[in-house]
Amino acid sequence: MVQIGKINRLSIKRSQEQGIHLDGGESGDILLTSKLSGKRYHAGDELDVFVYVDKEQRLLATIHKPTVMVGEFATLRVVSTSTAGAFLGWGLEDDLFVPKSEQQNSMRKGNAYVVFVFLSDKTHRITASSKLDKFLDLQPPKYEEGEKVDLLIYARTDLGYSAVVNGAHVGMIYDNEVFQTLEIGQRLEGYVKKIREDLKIDLRLQQTGYQYVDDISQSILDTLKGNDGLVTLTDKSPPEEIYATFGVSKKTFKKAIGSLYKKKLIMIGTDGIKLIS
Repeated sequence: MVQIGKINRLSIKRSQEQGIHLDGGESGDILLTSKLSGKRYHAGDELDVFVYVDKEQRLLATIHKPTVMVGEFATLRVVSTSTAGAFLGWGLEDDLFVPKSEQQNSMRKGNAYVVFVFLSDKTHRITASSKLDKFLDLQPPKYEEGEKVDLLIYARTDLGYSAVVNGAHVGMIYDNEVFQTLEIGQRLEGYVKKIREDLKIDLRLQQTGYQYVDDISQSILDTLKGNDGLVTLTDKSPPEEIYATFGVSKKTFKKAIGSLYKKKLIMIGTDGIKLIS
């Protein structure tokens, strides 16, 4: 069965002047809109194509792969707007439509937004929405504390940053857990801090635990060796400066240099930390 909004492997049924017809099975013939180059293709040859529906409700196919498929989240830029909605660039000739009713906030040309792509029950066309909450998994999250997850930053709030977790749930990175610049639409790895009683997910961007501190300790030693044995950072330094140098929170940095100090590998002075020869 042909999947609209996905990559399908379809065989060539026949080739005519207006184009190549692919065998869509129960869906009937599907016209290939993109031109093929290179080797000659014959009836029965198989192609990997993206299947979509045009304004006239016809099934069409293209060998070009869009930025995002149905059932996925992506950050896309508005290329034009109309009274009906906005149109997003997604790598195909026909832009991706976001109806007014599917916009969390009014979209503007030139701006980028995080959207979810779905197949509209009303129009049967591939559609996008920036109202992400209704597309997230309503089942209780089953993550372990400390588990590594994939994050997509999609909103800035008074508390911090909202993120899509593993393409299924929503989580929050609180401001006091952020030691780097984050942008809407950014993808990065994070860690589950805890699952709250209301089933919402608290996130952090850094791993915790002794093994992680050991890894950071080694990184500090390597940095010291590459800087003539001195780094002008201490436990009094601003968190932003610590993160810019070592990519960790101030709390983790303090644990690491404390461990190195106890092992008599470094000295901690008012002007920074020094490597003991």
